[in-house]
Amino acid sequence: MAKLKIGVIGAGSISDVHFQSYENHPDVEIYAICDLNEERAKAKAARYGATKTFTDYRELLALPEIHGVSVCTWNNTHAPIAIAALDAGKHVLVEKPLCKTVEEALEVEKAVARSGKLLQVGFVRRYASNTQTLKKFVDDGEFGEIYYAKASCLRRLGNPGGWFSDVERSGGGPLIDLGVHVIDICWYLMGRPKVVSVSGNAYNKLGNRNNVQGLSFYKAADYDASKNTVEDLANALIRFENGASLMVDVSFTLHAKKDELYVKLFGEKGGAELEPELQLVLERHNTILNATPQVDNLSFDFKDAFQQEINRFISASLGEKATLSPVQDGVEMMKILCAIYESAASGKEIRFDT
Repeated sequence: MAKLKIGVIGAGSISDVHFQSYENHPDVEIYAICDLNEERAKAKAARYGATKTFTDYRELLALPEIHGVSVCTWNNTHAPIAIAALDAGKHVLVEKPLCKTVEEALEVEKAVARSGKLLQVGFVRRYASNTQTLKKFVDDGEFGEIYYAKASCLRRLGNPGGWFSDVERSGGGPLIDLGVHVIDICWYLMGRPKVVSVSGNAYNKLGNRNNVQGLSFYKAADYDASKNTVEDLANALIRFENGASLMVDVSFTLHAKKDELYVKLFGEKGGAELEPELQLVLERHNTILNATPQVDNLSFDFKDAFQQEINRFISASLGEKATLSPVQDGVEMMKILCAIYESAASGKEIRFDT
């Protein structure tokens, strides 16, 4: 079989893990790269052996030989690029979040329906081996009904600046960048129940904190400490139609002792922690057991998870398997994220029609 020709739109930092994962796939050829920065596109093409480079994504999408594309651009461009790609007959893997608004998400969903092409949302934690191990226990009813989850992703100093801190391009700060991952993974493992209400808060108290010395953190390519229009911290209580609830908090910067990441699930018959390490909490013979699965990766393995995500995108685009993160889930996640921001701005709970 001839190799499938793939295009990558957006050659910034997250694109590297897409490139590397495609490069590792035996049935894929990295064929075309598009970036607003022509030099960066050409540098990535030289590194990964791409044949063509562009600064206008429409020119890339006009290539009939392109099978599918990864969209690794600013959040505010996800929807128009994804829609154009679907309408051009391409399969699409779009980085999270799906877009910036619910209205955009619904338009993307319509484009998927009319094109008949695959759109996979980049909820990469779904593809991680520790998640898939836990999912087997969940699906087998090991924990019974999961009625409560808690997730936290707190950075004490970690506002990347640049487009990440520009609300017009990003759509928000830690909630839409980090919260999307931990909210989604809880929701996925809880069985993807329909959301009925959201109550949230967002704070912009600390800014970029570029005054802090002696502690390094990731900075975007267009880092500018003087510009920051996103929240430092967000938290929320999310309720679902089955009575389950999810509590979440996320930050780019916070006066905290250290960075913190945890994901916890609680069910009628048992519970689990997915992060920082996979642990099962079981009850047998009237005894509580804290069980540690004997697996290679108890925590999220960044590189392997992206490889599995790319592998699934290719197999799903060929009709061999269903994607784990379809467009419908991207739409539902945008409803949740946007409702948190709306609740924070209004000071009121946001309720959805059931």
